[in-house]
Amino acid sequence: MLSADRDALVCDLAETYGILDYRALPVTLLATLAVGLREDSRIKMRLSGMKVKRTEMMLAAAVDRLSMLLWSKTEDGRNGTNRPKSVLDAIMGKGNDPKDIQAYDSAEAFETDWEAITGVKHGR
Repeated sequence: MLSADRDALVCDLAETYGILDYRALPVTLLATLAVGLREDSRIKMRLSGMKVKRTEMMLAAAVDRLSMLLWSKTEDGRNGTNRPKSVLDAIMGKGNDPKDIQAYDSAEAFETDWEAITGVKHGR
């Protein structure tokens, strides 16, 4: 675990057990405590390759199902057009098209585009 992400393990040990100096512990105790970390701890998520917590994935899947159900009751749903985008795919980083990402160099450039898109002017 230390070789995979030392900082994540140190943060998890500090958060869970209040251990700030892991080097002061015997190796066997450190290993026992590390294995005992919860499944959604930083280090265990890193080692398993998970990007988001299981509960967040389930909530996103529920939102996706609900939006599909509502969409199916609309004219677009009957025609099979304008299908809602998946929240789960978005948080998992799937299907992101780099052309869909807009970046701004300044707050003023963002506010100018925001006003053009929404018609709402934000005052500073």
